[in-house]
Amino acid sequence: MFTRFMTSVAALGLTAGMAAAEYKLTILHTNDFHARFEPISKYDSGCGAEDNAEGKCFGGTARLVTAIEAARARAGNAILVDGGDQFQGTLFYTYYKGKVAAEFMNKLGYDAMTVGNHEFDDGPEVLRGFMDAVSFPVLMSNADFSGEELLATKLLKSTVIEKGGEKIGLIGLTPEDTHELASPGPNISFSDPVPAVQGEVDRLTAEGVNKIIVLSHSGYGTDQRVAAETTGVDVIVGGHSNTYLSNVSDKASGPYPTVVNGVQIVQAYAYGKFLGELNVTFDDAGNVIEAVGEPLIMDATVSEDTATVARIQELAVPLEEIRNKVVANAAAPIEGSRDVCRVQECQMGNLVTDAMLERVADQGVTIAIANSGGLRASIDAGEVTMGEVLTVLPFQNTLSTFEATGALIVEALENGVSQAEEGAGRFPQVSGLTFTWDSAQPAGSRIVEVMVASEDGFVPLDLTGTYMVVTNNYVRNGGDGYAMFSGDDKNAYDYGPDLADVTAEYLAANAPYQPYLDGRIVKK
Repeated sequence: MFTRFMTSVAALGLTAGMAAAEYKLTILHTNDFHARFEPISKYDSGCGAEDNAEGKCFGGTARLVTAIEAARARAGNAILVDGGDQFQGTLFYTYYKGKVAAEFMNKLGYDAMTVGNHEFDDGPEVLRGFMDAVSFPVLMSNADFSGEELLATKLLKSTVIEKGGEKIGLIGLTPEDTHELASPGPNISFSDPVPAVQGEVDRLTAEGVNKIIVLSHSGYGTDQRVAAETTGVDVIVGGHSNTYLSNVSDKASGPYPTVVNGVQIVQAYAYGKFLGELNVTFDDAGNVIEAVGEPLIMDATVSEDTATVARIQELAVPLEEIRNKVVANAAAPIEGSRDVCRVQECQMGNLVTDAMLERVADQGVTIAIANSGGLRASIDAGEVTMGEVLTVLPFQNTLSTFEATGALIVEALENGVSQAEEGAGRFPQVSGLTFTWDSAQPAGSRIVEVMVASEDGFVPLDLTGTYMVVTNNYVRNGGDGYAMFSGDDKNAYDYGPDLADVTAEYLAANAPYQPYLDGRIVKK
């Protein structure tokens, strides 16, 4: 009897031991935050206090403080990681560089982040200052930075952290073409992510680490390739492509998580609008046996931490100085009213598209197209402040470059003039091309002629030819009816410099700026 009792106890102990061998980990994650410490609108731009009070805003660090605290409270073991691009996007970065990002990432208690391309926007110096200020490791495996003394002893390819008595390996990735996207300097060379990740996985595995997470600022497509072509990776926390993954939204680019080769791939859009929450269960061998979750939207139902709100308001005070800073001089008023710009060529449209085109001309871009709805004001003659530029271009849009056929460009221009009678914001302002349109024709067949700039002057657009185009990220991703510009088949890059900064720099370089019209848009 006693023997049978002891046998039963032993069996129960074995069963309990087997259950205990399972390890549960909640991975909280953000990516592409881009200095959006204050709440954002549904257009990912600034959202005023009145709209925030009415529940119309999303995100902001104060909401993340609340949401992360709640997520940790309901989790057993939790880590908080970031997929890169904390830098660049608002005046907080322009003024403070990485200092505010470091302060709030420390407050939120991040465990690690990977380097995004925008972390190199101001060279290795600013990145090093940020790394010195944060209390967690910063990672980048697919680069040789041994020759960059500012990073060689500080930046890591991977790291190991411990949660709940288990070791977790973390590996960082950044875009292979970062040297084209930012300013990493001459002492860093970037490489293919697949062998870089595999090398770190093999090293970590040899050290007895069997739970491995890649923090990847390389885009959803690259993450799937890394998953397919490596072994030993359990989870990839993504960034760079601002991809929204979800199991409940029809706007998602894929499921959360997206599973490739047994690897769980997640990403949480951008700008702090969502907090990713992936609950992973590992077996004793470190294999993922379950992974479930969903990005949590940071809407008005998430309360803002009052201390954080107060700190952000304090940090925002000096930004008024930037808004009042004189950046250029206008020789005459620059017409940018909606009544003009949404129906015809306007001076502000010429200024902005000329500025866009000049900024990326060295990349082979020859055509600029902007939506007039993105132009929100005129500028008076005389001194031009940054605040005035931001009033014209308040949406924190970035430059987007992509390839398009001549036929696609015509389709886009047709969309642009299709609702001119209604004063729609889709009306196109252009540089590098001219077009004639006939308002008497039905929408969809109004474009009469399109000419493009060449070494021999303006020549007819080649419908079968391919052109490099610059627009803003809103239009490139289908805003204002420009759906023909969206998609992943156009060799696009949507995360260039801020359009307001580009315009301010162009104004300064051409001061006193003389506004003009040159007949690039003709109405029959």
